Amino acid sequence: MPENNHTLEQYLDRFNERDWHAALDNLLPEIHSVDRNALQIWFRFFPLEFHRYVKTIEDRAELARSLALQGKWQLKDQIDTSHRFLYGHRYWKTVKELVQEEAVRPSDPGESLSNIIRRLAKAVSDQAGAAVPLVNAITAVGLMTLNQVGLDALKTAPGTIETPTGLMARSPDAIVAERAKDDSQGILGFLKTVDKKFSVVYMDHSLTGSFQIINEEEIASASARDQSRDWRARDERCWEGVVPVECRSASCGTCWVGVLGGQEKLSEVSRRERRQMKVFGYNQPPDEKPFLRLACQAKAFGNVTIVIPPWNGVFGKKVYGNVEELELEPATTSAKKLRETIKNAVSSGSEN
Repeated sequence: MPENNHTLEQYLDRFNERDWHAALDNLLPEIHSVDRNALQIWFRFFPLEFHRYVKTIEDRAELARSLALQGKWQLKDQIDTSHRFLYGHRYWKTVKELVQEEAVRPSDPGESLSNIIRRLAKAVSDQAGAAVPLVNAITAVGLMTLNQVGLDALKTAPGTIETPTGLMARSPDAIVAERAKDDSQGILGFLKTVDKKFSVVYMDHSLTGSFQIINEEEIASASARDQSRDWRARDERCWEGVVPVECRSASCGTCWVGVLGGQEKLSEVSRRERRQMKVFGYNQPPDEKPFLRLACQAKAFGNVTIVIPPWNGVFGKKVYGNVEELELEPATTSAKKLRETIKNAVSSGSEN
């Protein structure tokens, strides 16, 4: 090994977000399909350049105001829970322990980022008794977590693992197969058109569930009909249903979601959604039907499995600085502001 005075923790600082994405692209064929989308989504939920920008700002309250940040937007506050939607989450304790051990060892300055992930994943595989394709993704997550939160914070986290339940307790192949299925439309289902109904299965930082969606309906609209609990009590961003939403017109970025399964059953990205995702900074892939969407724009034509990020904001220009200077299309009245206006008017009437 070439002489080097840097530990792995220090060595990882040399890589930027583009380097990480290139390494992930290189590794994708070696990752089980159950976690391919999940891994790429996680890296969009916790982008490295956003983290590095945040570190340069001392006034966090002003930062949150200027970037319209809502929710839990720092990885350090969710070290053990941020990746619960990955199948590999069940191996997190082993990954965490091995990343901690590796962090203080001298690094090889000639080793590529993808090979660092491969090497550590092999050690995780050996110790956990799991196939390498099932631990490659969570190992990459572990290394990026180290890179963002630091070794001390990683050590402090208890390493808690959520016991898989429901579909996530099944085999990786069974999970992939189930996500590909659509709800039965009955014996005469082939005669149905717009009245077909499907399911949107969702995961967030602590909850898994589903809600019904009508054929060709936007995900956010379907979510709003689910009044099974007080969603806002769980998350103040959730004014209607489990998916956070504010404007329904791709103007706020509140409703961005990752698509774990069924992305081919969603409508193609419109020009407005594509442009707005750049403005928000969410790094949506250029595919016609990518794994990162705005729920208020994505229409479903079958069952879909999504994961809801714990935060949202508008940081594209500040962080990446390469967003086109475009005049935004006029937005419809914010649903949140409209509700507040109505509520205030009712309250004033009651007082009078």
